[in-house]
Amino acid sequence: MNKDILGTALLDYQHGNYSEDIITYSSLDEEDVLPIPYMFRNFKEMPKIEQKALQLCKGKILDVGCGAGSHGLYLQEKGLTVTGLDASKGAIEVSKLRGLNNTVHSKLLTFDGEKFDTILILMNGVGLAGTLAGLEAFFSKLKSLLEQGAQILLDSSDIIYMFENDEDGGYWIPDHVEYYGEVSFSMEYKNEKSTSFPWLYVDYNTLQRAANYSNLTCELVMEGEHYDYLARLTHMK
Repeated sequence: MNKDILGTALLDYQHGNYSEDIITYSSLDEEDVLPIPYMFRNFKEMPKIEQKALQLCKGKILDVGCGAGSHGLYLQEKGLTVTGLDASKGAIEVSKLRGLNNTVHSKLLTFDGEKFDTILILMNGVGLAGTLAGLEAFFSKLKSLLEQGAQILLDSSDIIYMFENDEDGGYWIPDHVEYYGEVSFSMEYKNEKSTSFPWLYVDYNTLQRAANYSNLTCELVMEGEHYDYLARLTHMK
């Protein structure tokens, strides 16, 4: 059973027991840190891409991978109806403790709920698809949760910059890699380590092609400061 590393760390912070951050390990041979206080940020502390996404939210909203509930709480304060969904039991518990009214403890692909006007998937939310091939099932599930005229707001990053340049001005990508944005991760917190899980970073052009294949229009809303971007997806007419 995969340990709820994120949930445990969020609960510790919520209850005043913050002493260390989550360490992440990836197949890119990178060790990184996920600062727990960042998960509790307010609107002013959020990147411009997240601020823009929140400003575009309308109607009844589903916040997928809600984490500590920071995005949902901002929208709720604006008078919007938000449901926070997360596969982490601890994250849902923290979201409730912080005052998020509607929460669901579930993975996206097994969630069967009502339909929404906006589906919000931030912090590289498209990563939940796991792989490029997983985008089809991912988009199919999202479409099943959309009201007529609804929108999906999601962000991702083009991580091509992490690969070395070759002599022709391109990038050197290992032969065994199907798509350079397919990464595997594991997390560690207080000597507890999760099993490895797949995560997807997808460049905008690839996202747009995959969305179109699933009968979704895809528009680039804005680009961030570090190869990241915000996209808006809607039903094709």
